[in-house]
Amino acid sequence: MLLLIDAGNTRIKWALVEAGRRDADALGCWVSSGMVMREEILQLAATWRGAHIVRVLVSNVAGQSVHDSLQQALLHALGPKPIPIEWFGSQPELGGVRNGYHNPAQLGCDRFAAAIGAYALFAGKALIVATCGTATTIDALTADGVFLGGMILPGLGLMATSLARNTAQLPQVARHIEITQPFADNTDDAIVSGCIAAQAGAIERAFAAHAQQSGAVHCVLSGGAAAMIAPYLSVPHDRVDNLVLLGLHAVTLQPDRIGSEKV
Repeated sequence: MLLLIDAGNTRIKWALVEAGRRDADALGCWVSSGMVMREEILQLAATWRGAHIVRVLVSNVAGQSVHDSLQQALLHALGPKPIPIEWFGSQPELGGVRNGYHNPAQLGCDRFAAAIGAYALFAGKALIVATCGTATTIDALTADGVFLGGMILPGLGLMATSLARNTAQLPQVARHIEITQPFADNTDDAIVSGCIAAQAGAIERAFAAHAQQSGAVHCVLSGGAAAMIAPYLSVPHDRVDNLVLLGLHAVTLQPDRIGSEKV
């Protein structure tokens, strides 16, 4: 089995796939998958033990402590048999995507993997890739796979929480979001409406700017808050779960070198 891991700022997502499968329909065909919160990482050792893992590919944007915890969980799961653990990193070109950052290595590995995943699913289309998690990232790809760059802003939950915590007498906003009118007549709904407008507006502004340069553009929406933002978007889009894992998987299905750190 090939184990793919997406270690984000809040959650750790993973998927097991058949290591030898490379047919046209292989992308995203998980044998099993799951998700845990960061503080539950060590529990993954028991989940992965006995899965006959022969290779591990990890995207980690959560820092050294998560790197160390994942490595510990993997060592417990894999046992004494030497298995390559590869830590995915951004590079100038991979998986059909050419990285347009001035310093390609500076691009977050999760954004690069998500771009590769989106390109694998929607090759030949100019794309806006919006990943709505702890932070919201909005990235632009050309139809021939050039990663132009992107935007980063606080995610929906972070935006609402920051406003509630740092503004006198404003309440905490619940995770459930339903907007029935653009101009709210109470404080809770005003916070919700404003945060949704900021998220959707940023995506739509990026979409319009990319369309002005590239013509027809399609939006790919992913991340934990995507379901809450999607109903309020006015641009054509597809919601895709686990876009980072799909990008990691796409890389393994191609002959390109991963260029990751091996331990």
